[in-house]
Amino acid sequence: MVQNPNMTHLKISELVVLPPLWIRCDGSDPEHTCWLGAEPLKAGNKITGINFHMVTCDADKTCFANMEELKMAHKMKHHSSIVMTKGFAQYELVRAAAIEDTIIESESNIYVDITWNTVDKILETPPLISAATLNITLESGDPRSPVYQLFRELQFLLALAEGLKTGVTEWPEPLESESAVELVQEFLTDLKKKLDGYCISGNSNETEVSKIKCDTAAVDSSIKSIFSERGDLDFAEQLWCKMRSKCVSSYQELIVCFTLIIKSLEHGEIQPWIHQGSSSLLSKLIQQSYHGKIEVVSLSGITPIQMLLEIGLDKMKKDYVSFFIGQELATLTYLDYFISTSVDLQEQVHRVQKLHHMLEIMVSCTVLLQFKHENLFPLTQICMKYYKENPLNEKHVFQLPIRPALVKKFYQNDSPEIWKVDISSGHGQKEVKTTWQVSTNPPVEHMTSNTTGLFSDSTVNGSSEERMYFITMAKCSQVHFT
Repeated sequence: MVQNPNMTHLKISELVVLPPLWIRCDGSDPEHTCWLGAEPLKAGNKITGINFHMVTCDADKTCFANMEELKMAHKMKHHSSIVMTKGFAQYELVRAAAIEDTIIESESNIYVDITWNTVDKILETPPLISAATLNITLESGDPRSPVYQLFRELQFLLALAEGLKTGVTEWPEPLESESAVELVQEFLTDLKKKLDGYCISGNSNETEVSKIKCDTAAVDSSIKSIFSERGDLDFAEQLWCKMRSKCVSSYQELIVCFTLIIKSLEHGEIQPWIHQGSSSLLSKLIQQSYHGKIEVVSLSGITPIQMLLEIGLDKMKKDYVSFFIGQELATLTYLDYFISTSVDLQEQVHRVQKLHHMLEIMVSCTVLLQFKHENLFPLTQICMKYYKENPLNEKHVFQLPIRPALVKKFYQNDSPEIWKVDISSGHGQKEVKTTWQVSTNPPVEHMTSNTTGLFSDSTVNGSSEERMYFITMAKCSQVHFT
């Protein structure tokens, strides 16, 4: 009434267009109404009418709609001769994908949203000419991931970075009987023997030194090839792998390890090679050792932790670069932001976390959805663009437009999480719409009672389970003032 310019008896001197009004309802009426809404219709600054909305949630199985009946009801309500229909379906793909029959369960979600025009029947499978968008939310650190060992490596790096920031480092428990100090001493002895001209039997020892250990027992050979192990680890990187895998378990142990290395360099007992461009303090000391003299380093305070953090950063950056360039998903120029040394160590660690999150996304899409380069490449560009502008956020939903045929095999035998149809008629402000929806989650937060849902059998990976579904209807009607 206050919005109606014809209500002159109210003596409103100047009409102000109100914002939309929504009333939350408890669903206790016969139709189980959960929302009522009123939205002013405008032409410029002039109010021309009101659009009323009514949203209901019904559990009556007899209300499972018929498409023709829905269209007829809309035509009669709005006196329309022609109606248009638009479908929407959302499928959860991760539930239907597994590694060796083990369903991935985590905070990660991979959904596909599909929209299409002209709906013929309720719950129809979307046609392959539909528009589809993949929605990816992925939490790093799933133990079954082919890159889980790299994730553990990153966790050690984060612990060092946190120790550098707070002054308190949480050292992991040693996993093996052989200490990091013993391993480093053996490593240095082998290098010294090589320098002295001794022939070391080419057994598995060197392979162990120069490879990243990755537990791939739970995945087949095709998955192993996704993230290949680098075979070009330099001295500092091999050192990082040894000190991480054997778990340096104390600050004192770390000092002993670096003391052994620096003494060997000072005495010329070893002349290890390092990658060009390495920026760590240890790499600088190694370069100086080529000329017979290295600067004095005081292994006190945060210096040992910073030295270990630096070589870990160098090594992990190269791992990620090797993946993205090796898979032809990015160029070195495009990766420059993520591997830059022009920012402080904490920011470098943060950017490496972003690289790992993107790697996990690519690997998951390759393993679970069998994505090829043509799909991974645009997804990489989307992820990198986001992470160049935003902080790490594992709850962010990355969206990739795709063809439904790409993922159809993962949802064709499964029930949708959401399926809805919009029936509309009219144009512009006179457009009216009726929506019918079925979903696995309550359509509104304030109506989660079991009385508002109905149960239905659903099959996932061949096993039957009972799932609750909620049927929602949204209708509208208009009042025009002119």
